[in-house]
Amino acid sequence: MLKLGLIGAGRIGKVHCDTVMTRVQDATIVSVADYYEESAKSLAAQYGISHATSNHRDILENSDVDAVIIASSTDTHSQFIIESAQAGKDIFCEKPIDFNLARIDEAIKAVADAGVKFQVAFQRRFDATFLRVKQAIDNGEVGTPHLLHIISRDPAPPPITYIKVSGGLFFDMTIHDFDMARFLLGEVEEVYAMSANLVDPAIGEAGDIDTAIITLKFANGAMGTIDNSRKAVYGYDQRVEVFGDKGSVTNANQYPDTVTLNTGDSVRRGSLPLNFFLERYAAAYQFELEAFVDCVVNDKPVSVGGADGRAPVVIAMACYKSLKEKRPVKLSEIS
Repeated sequence: MLKLGLIGAGRIGKVHCDTVMTRVQDATIVSVADYYEESAKSLAAQYGISHATSNHRDILENSDVDAVIIASSTDTHSQFIIESAQAGKDIFCEKPIDFNLARIDEAIKAVADAGVKFQVAFQRRFDATFLRVKQAIDNGEVGTPHLLHIISRDPAPPPITYIKVSGGLFFDMTIHDFDMARFLLGEVEEVYAMSANLVDPAIGEAGDIDTAIITLKFANGAMGTIDNSRKAVYGYDQRVEVFGDKGSVTNANQYPDTVTLNTGDSVRRGSLPLNFFLERYAAAYQFELEAFVDCVVNDKPVSVGGADGRAPVVIAMACYKSLKEKRPVKLSEIS
């Protein structure tokens, strides 16, 4: 039984806590830390976890803790990674690692120096439908990929308080799509980004965007597009298509049921898509944590490591540079 410490008892921390304590058989959480101690205590009490604290060092200095889940705010990730590595703890960390490449590199080096496991949380890689798309590409079922299209639209914008500290749409939302683009088709060489504020003027006033289209050029010659919106009134819109010289593969939105309503006027689905990431990716959250536990317990390499956490940050930076300078930007321009 792998004993985990959870750092961060906010929204995603609660997701990981519930996943470990209710669905991951070979691990348990023995301590929860959060800057707001009451949040840590409340979450710990909910799942019968005996220890809660406001100081993450209490977890790192606890010899009973084998590994840590870092689910705190992004501005703490790299520092907590470094401290966890130095404490000899294996690490599962939410993305992004940091908004600063030098800090990311420092964290990755600390992990390498300590010889601990380090997995970055990109749960879509563990979703069955995205994995089937990947399989179709790897098996040559679509031939040589030519085009990629990723649609990623949230059902509603996050609070403005979150937007002010999240790093912006490309870091808090599109970063998943950047990772998926690399996962499916390999390294990105160049991006061109366009954006607008079409959902809520307050998002623009907070310094962010709410609607975007990004084009990508891949090292293998393929091209791609990503389109994002902070608000899709019909629910969580998560789709991808890969088109190749032998065919195409597409994954569709997930629904709470498979009902189709047929009448004299129309044929339509009986329900809207699943409403948000908590529902849509519940199984993927389980599978990514099970993969991490397996890597630690059985001394296997992680499938989503530090380099995979760094690359989408570089793409996000290139996109912001593209917005600012209104031109295509090569990733080699980002240092």
